[in-house]
Amino acid sequence: MAAVEALSETVSAERRGDILFIRTDNPPLNLLSASVRQGIQRGLSLAQTMSGLRALVLTCAGDSGFSGADMSEFGRPIAPPELPELIEEIAAFPLPVIAALNGRTLGGGFEVALACRSRIASPKVRVALPEIRLGLIPGAGGIERVTRMAGIRVALDVCLSGREIGAEEALKMGLIDRIADGDLIQAALDLAQSEPPLRLPVHESAEDIASAISEWRRGPGRRLAKQSAPEEAIALIETAAANPELSLRSQTVSAFQRLERGPQSAALRHLFAAERSLRDLPFLPEGTKPAEIHSVGIVGAGTMGSGIATAMLMSGLPVVLSDNSAEALARGRALVAANLDGAVKRGKITGAACEAALDRLTLAEDTAALSDVDLIIEAVYESMPVKLEVFARLDAVAKPDAILASNTSFLDIDRMAEATGRPEKVLGMHFFSPANVMRLLEVVRGAKTGAREIATAVELGRRIGKTVVCVGNCYGFVGNRILIRRQNAAMDLLLAGHDPYAIDRAMTDFGLPMGPFAMADLAGLDVGWDREGTAGRTIEEVMCEAGRFGRKSGGGYYDYDEKGQARPSPAALALISDFRKRNGMTGTREAASDEWLLEQLLAPMFEEIGRIIDEGIVLRASDIDVIWVHGYGWPAWRGGPAWYREHRHLFAKGA
Repeated sequence: MAAVEALSETVSAERRGDILFIRTDNPPLNLLSASVRQGIQRGLSLAQTMSGLRALVLTCAGDSGFSGADMSEFGRPIAPPELPELIEEIAAFPLPVIAALNGRTLGGGFEVALACRSRIASPKVRVALPEIRLGLIPGAGGIERVTRMAGIRVALDVCLSGREIGAEEALKMGLIDRIADGDLIQAALDLAQSEPPLRLPVHESAEDIASAISEWRRGPGRRLAKQSAPEEAIALIETAAANPELSLRSQTVSAFQRLERGPQSAALRHLFAAERSLRDLPFLPEGTKPAEIHSVGIVGAGTMGSGIATAMLMSGLPVVLSDNSAEALARGRALVAANLDGAVKRGKITGAACEAALDRLTLAEDTAALSDVDLIIEAVYESMPVKLEVFARLDAVAKPDAILASNTSFLDIDRMAEATGRPEKVLGMHFFSPANVMRLLEVVRGAKTGAREIATAVELGRRIGKTVVCVGNCYGFVGNRILIRRQNAAMDLLLAGHDPYAIDRAMTDFGLPMGPFAMADLAGLDVGWDREGTAGRTIEEVMCEAGRFGRKSGGGYYDYDEKGQARPSPAALALISDFRKRNGMTGTREAASDEWLLEQLLAPMFEEIGRIIDEGIVLRASDIDVIWVHGYGWPAWRGGPAWYREHRHLFAKGA
């Protein structure tokens, strides 16, 4: 054959002595689209016509390995060969097939590698079976091969977390056989010319299998409750472990097809697309470039300001943290240090990186110290008069091209802009608490905010690892505007005599991490409480007057033990009952069904979503879904509240 022979528009073959290299070049991600599958299959056929071959090597050009299936093919007839068929051909090929992995090798691409006799990887390779995050399972043998190759505990981790695994960890797990020292292609050639070992299946006892599954359910499995894909995956993992020689191809295909047709996968695939659409900001003129941000100032050294500072420091930015007293700054620095220490313990950064981050932190009582930073974020008390005073002061000290941002959760960005002489450089950057952990950032564009300033805030948010949604200016913006309607609905139900714990349960059974009253306890019932002017006018005032401020005080709507575990509170119920009697709310309610309570909570949310869309506060309805999934814990497998509003009929009762 010629030195290089085209097998399709994306795949070529090259013989080097007694080794045939089959190389895919399908930039940017080397997806396993039809032309790739067809080219590889032709390469296998070509190899069978050649004499003197010892082995084949599958590899990819560029910086990416096989990055999985082409999602554009989902839901449509798939051109042959389908991926499971191709993978079975690779696994059954009479000559050893070696996978030479470079870059991220994901999903179906990793399943291709698992079907090969051996796998050699460059040191920067990352592998994963992320299908679970789309409500699916690996559909081409990945589950059974990982289980038999590396054991049930590795399979439960890899197949049910969807996480990316580096080369060193993959080697320890037994998912790859060698890490290339130097040139990957030469290393693959050397491996192919040796006798690549045939890995034998791991044999595990029934007791070990049952124990591993039980441990997983008690641990990471708890957060995947109610989801269909993990259950399908566990059934296949268990069968693969118990029957090492049994082919699970038909069971896998059936399970994959059930999931692909189901509402949960549709919801998760919707979110996948929604997150990728966030970069599309049609109001920005073509060619708009963000300004470079070399340093950030933050006004307010409380929990939120310190969390924002932590996020900036962890991304490598110098931060000037300003507050009006040395005591406040000392507390703020301690909070930042604690946040960074937590990141070290979670393995997010090294100890050296923690020390370097703290070295980039400057404390300042005088806002004049902010005169040379590129962006200033205020994170002070949620009061418009306070914020107006801060913005006027910042406008006076900031350099002319500095951007001024507010971390307000609710208040009018345009009014803050009016307090300055640079309204085009004022916008909202609404972080969610804790700001160093929560992924969501709402960037709020005011009426006069400049295009470059919006682009800068969006780019900075991505730089520090946030999921950034650009929204319009209104009270509460998007997330909190919807939340207010739900919290008000919950309070109406409570005042009508319904049990607060049943109301919360309706939300948690639906899939949210906590209900309205548990959320209020977590936020603190004393937020915005006027200690001097309190008069028992609301249940929150009554709670605060009784010293029940929420979780931080050991009691709010719930009682909390020393570990923060909640339990129903007779004292809180007594306060609620007394408040209702004093205000003439004496009627009693029969216990309502969870379904009815859920509907009373969702209906006003859906109504507000319609208004937000009609007013153009969001660019796309799907932006609301991203906000509520990442900011408020809406179950991703329900697609987000805007998607669920239109597709709830797809979910069976109770699902």
